[in-house]
Amino acid sequence: MSSQPVKTQDIPPPLDASMLDGLSDPVFLVDPNHVIVDYNRAAKDLLGKQALSARMDEFLDSEDIIGAIDETLGGTPGGRSEVFLPHPIGRYFELNIWRLPDLKSVGPAWAMLVLHDITESKKAAQMRADFVANVSHELRSPLSSLLGFIETLRGPARDDPEASDRFLEIMENEAKRMTRLINDLLALSKVETDEHIRPEQLVDLSTILSQVTDILLVNAKERGIEISLELPKKLRAVQGESDELIQVFQNLIGNAIHYGRENSVIRVVVKKCRLPDTKEKGVAVSVINEGEGIPAEHIPRLTERFYRVDKGRSRGMGGTGLGLAIVKHIVARHRGHLEIESELGVETAFTVSLLSVKR
Repeated sequence: MSSQPVKTQDIPPPLDASMLDGLSDPVFLVDPNHVIVDYNRAAKDLLGKQALSARMDEFLDSEDIIGAIDETLGGTPGGRSEVFLPHPIGRYFELNIWRLPDLKSVGPAWAMLVLHDITESKKAAQMRADFVANVSHELRSPLSSLLGFIETLRGPARDDPEASDRFLEIMENEAKRMTRLINDLLALSKVETDEHIRPEQLVDLSTILSQVTDILLVNAKERGIEISLELPKKLRAVQGESDELIQVFQNLIGNAIHYGRENSVIRVVVKKCRLPDTKEKGVAVSVINEGEGIPAEHIPRLTERFYRVDKGRSRGMGGTGLGLAIVKHIVARHRGHLEIESELGVETAFTVSLLSVKR
């Protein structure tokens, strides 16, 4: 008399997945029919409690995972692979899979799957690749110009003093543009390295803002722009680093001058506030300029490296595309908050909120 085959659901699996509840990675035990027979807490959070005893393909839309289960249960050694799960939110995972009890065991077998979320690491890798590509592009243009003008000066313009002077001026501007880009890259690298270290010095914002407005006064006058600094009578000190805060407001007021309407007023308004996240007492500095404004769809991306609303105009003004990225990281290091508001055809306001402290 022949014996009936034993179904895996009639036999307890060789591992209690709840023992792995302390792991942040989802762990599943799956039988040859792709039924989830057990999982840990992270897997339950990923798929929901209704996934237990259901087929995996009802919850994970991935042919790669189903194929890996079949191969492993068929005796092929499990390994690592990358899978993309589009629902509920698109994420990338590293899939590790093993056969239980083991590859040589006879009888019922299960597949143990571990999903390790690598979405953020993939994003970081893509950001690094984009960053290198952007830096290469930003340097390639001025370098190409310099090489072209050098060739011209050695050839057709060799005996033309007027043309030589004009080309040398252009070459000087391109060299300065590369210098600004390299300086901004170094500044961005430094602030990102130190971002986890919160500054502890006490800083007088009124002194910093007065210094910055004095530095930029000549640039503002060239466009007929007036800078109005509006300070309260009593202003508490803020916790920060002077040089970095000077760079923040120099970048913001400098942008306001470049993109503001000619013969207008830039208002630098300082007020007491409560920090949005912690509700602690703070100081808010708003740099407000009149001008074309910024379309709403661009605002969330303004602080990305090399992101420009108008690329041609920004480069023409000598911008590197890194100024607002530097502002974002310095404000983050100070545990502050950056808010951007704009009304098309009217005005744009960049507001930096910083923690204030008693002297």
